[in-house]
Amino acid sequence: MTHQVTESVLVNELADPDTTMRDRASGAVRAHRQTLLRKRLTVAALSVLTIAMIAADIAIGSRGLELGETIRTLFAPGSSPSVDVKIVWELRMPMTATAVLVGAALSLAGAQMQTVLNNPLAEPYTLGVSAAASFGAALSLVLGFSALPFGELLGTAGTAWVFAIGSSAVIIAVNAARGAQTETIVLLGIAMVFLFSSLLALMQYIASEAQLQQVVFWTLGSLGRARWPQVGLLAAVIMIAIPALMRLSPQLTAMRLGDERARALGVPVVRLRIFVLAGLSVVAATAVSIAGSIAFIGMVGPHVARMLVGESHRYFLATSVLTGSIVLCGSSLVAKLIIPGVILPVGIITSIIGVPVFLSLILSRRRTLWA
Repeated sequence: MTHQVTESVLVNELADPDTTMRDRASGAVRAHRQTLLRKRLTVAALSVLTIAMIAADIAIGSRGLELGETIRTLFAPGSSPSVDVKIVWELRMPMTATAVLVGAALSLAGAQMQTVLNNPLAEPYTLGVSAAASFGAALSLVLGFSALPFGELLGTAGTAWVFAIGSSAVIIAVNAARGAQTETIVLLGIAMVFLFSSLLALMQYIASEAQLQQVVFWTLGSLGRARWPQVGLLAAVIMIAIPALMRLSPQLTAMRLGDERARALGVPVVRLRIFVLAGLSVVAATAVSIAGSIAFIGMVGPHVARMLVGESHRYFLATSVLTGSIVLCGSSLVAKLIIPGVILPVGIITSIIGVPVFLSLILSRRRTLWA
């Protein structure tokens, strides 16, 4: 019976090959449209979830606010009690905005680092950006060193930013001279992690008790230290980076095929890798210098996005940004709820949440993280 069906199908195809080809093409077009629709719906659903997380993060705190009160205070502060306006606009809104932007920045940086380096473990934390920023902050807090003497706006954060950029510049410069080999970049990043972690330990060893407490608090990551000027600076950096990466999305998608295939498609692999890494270093350094060392966002966010929408950067980019924001906003909520009246350092929460999530990602793929 199977042979008869197969034979009849073959006879039909031979009798009218043009119709068969049209049917196959039509089926491929329908499948492609369904895939695009699914990806668009995924991005839309994540956008709605991000907005919900923002509203929840603003409303939840030691002084609980109803959702209606929160919305009224946000959009009509003149009709709300002054204490609610102060809580929402001066305390909670900067923290929530920092969570959204830092999560987006770290996930964006991790996604593109994984792409251009073709390494599932690449992210700002593993490439030394966070370690260098932590050492810069410790140097400022312990020894009073300031790389950018612009007062309170860029004191410790400015020094952390300079060291993070400096570490990335060394990696990029060395690899530009050697052809930007991905293995060399990753190994140099690991070396930077060990170097700056050791220097950070030295700063902690010589610090006084009060200074040590400040250093430890900074390295644990916090959303409460950022103010509106710093939030605005990070927002500007992200708004510049996203359109630039969107313009490069076809080339970045081709990079996932490997260097040789990307070159065959006309992609300037070495130049693109250096350019993207330089831009991402600025994005990651700005985020880390504002919020401190926050692990796993840059690794987990892109992997979740890749599972949802695949490799096409037209959707992968937006999904990574939204996923990072959702994860860090959720961590901010958990940090408020564990101990009522106390906000735990968000870096602790991201690590606690990130480890099981990352392990589940590894165990769900039998052969490779890129499956």
